[in-house]
Amino acid sequence: MRAGQSQSRSPFAVDQGDLVSPLTMVLVRHGVTDMTETHALSGSGEVGPALNATGRIQAAKAADAVYRIGRKTWEQVPHVSRVFASPMTRTQETGGAIGRRIGAHVETEPRVREIHFGEWEGFTGDEIAAQFGDAIHRWRFGEIPAPAGESIPQVGERFDEFLVEAATDHARRCVDGDDQARAWAVASHAVAIKSAVGVSLAMPTTHWGQIWPSPASLTMLRLHVHADGTIAERHVLCVGARTD
Repeated sequence: MRAGQSQSRSPFAVDQGDLVSPLTMVLVRHGVTDMTETHALSGSGEVGPALNATGRIQAAKAADAVYRIGRKTWEQVPHVSRVFASPMTRTQETGGAIGRRIGAHVETEPRVREIHFGEWEGFTGDEIAAQFGDAIHRWRFGEIPAPAGESIPQVGERFDEFLVEAATDHARRCVDGDDQARAWAVASHAVAIKSAVGVSLAMPTTHWGQIWPSPASLTMLRLHVHADGTIAERHVLCVGARTD
């Protein structure tokens, strides 16, 4: 470097020991279903519903948006090379659209599934409030699980287990001689994605409800990872970026 020149520095750089190249997780909320449009709760207690016609169009647009990462958008992020999806029909369909667009097989990952609404499955918020009183509000603040279902913090715990495992997998590949930045996509759900963001930002669970990824939107987390697989730092690059 000549005198007087300054080395450019990535805005994502972190000075923390033995870091390998970063891993970016692109969390894609599924497209709409008929239940999305009626605001009925659709959790992981049922494998359906499937995307409706609008949802399939949204999934295709989301797939195009994922393909453009590292090409026409987010130039400092590598091309997405791997696709995970929850076991739900709507995320399998959304993940399938992404996989076809980037040429990757969809890997099913149960830990990124939607929250289990238990006895509230299929009800709207107003219907739950009419039958269960303020329980829906206590659930939204992370205080209680849905009856026979899950709490929002429980979703955050299992999704984070997946993120930690993904970071370890990435670090192992780097240490084994393939140290390069990677980006992997995850077709998931509204509550699951907001929980992943809440954990990553160390937000109180009472605030997670203020995060809202719209259908078929992109939420991006960049993980800075030590060689042993532990996560040194997390950056939230965007939340709920529209793809239409």
